[in-house]
Amino acid sequence: MQVSKVSKVDSARQPKVFHFFEAETNTFSYVVQDPASKVCAIIDSVLNFDMPSGRASYESADEIVKFVQANELMVEWIIETHVHADHLSAAPYLQSLLGGKIAIGEHVATVQKTFGEIFNAGDDFARDGSQFDHLFKDEEQYSIGGLVGRAIHTPGHTPACMVHIIGDCAFVGDTLFMPDAGTARADFPGGNAAQLYGSIQKILQLPGETKVFMCHDYGAQGRELAFETTVAAETEKNIHVNQSVQQDQFIAMREARDKTLDVPHLILPSLQVNMRAGHFPDPDTNGTVFLKVPVNIL
Repeated sequence: MQVSKVSKVDSARQPKVFHFFEAETNTFSYVVQDPASKVCAIIDSVLNFDMPSGRASYESADEIVKFVQANELMVEWIIETHVHADHLSAAPYLQSLLGGKIAIGEHVATVQKTFGEIFNAGDDFARDGSQFDHLFKDEEQYSIGGLVGRAIHTPGHTPACMVHIIGDCAFVGDTLFMPDAGTARADFPGGNAAQLYGSIQKILQLPGETKVFMCHDYGAQGRELAFETTVAAETEKNIHVNQSVQQDQFIAMREARDKTLDVPHLILPSLQVNMRAGHFPDPDTNGTVFLKVPVNIL
């Protein structure tokens, strides 16, 4: 796949980026602020969820709420890079306290159709992305105050993955990890290793100095956790997809590696909640919310 190299990033206005870490799922969330105003976006928030007890709580989201309120920020967007399979989104909770539009890529409809069927979600579960306030199209530009954001479609991990380029920063969701950790898996329903390789090439064509922000890190080889690298570092050093790795090599590696990976601990609640824009299913007739466990499906 040939993609023209993007010209040098515009340094006139770059975002302030603040990170938040949730240790149970090794997830990084971000507040991205326009430096010339108090306007910000929140990217990939986390709702705490204890699987054995089925209890949801808001410690991680409350850290973001406290930060936003203490700094008198105005939330314009609450962005999901994709329908996460390893943590639940806190987007509705954050919106109820801070405002902002909950947004994801338009191909979430494909994910909803797939998992709506797997979980037998019923006719009342819309499969058109209408649970979200906004659906980003490929190459769509949007504003965060005076900042310009751009959403690019990067399928492969999931059909709805998008990378958000804001100033000199790229928020890549699960598509890429730190160079010593490689790339996302591509074996979930709707995933595709060839698509993932092509999507990563889009990222690697960004200017080398572009800052790349992770959604997850697991401290490869025992190093300290990290959440930021650059396009240049990924191009040169990524163990799965550096400049010397060809597409067929990547596909063979990715498909073989994915067969060895365990299913994420929170995949069942995460998918059911996140495909609904962070909302739980409606209560049953007794007023209790239930999540389903499909047997021998995933």
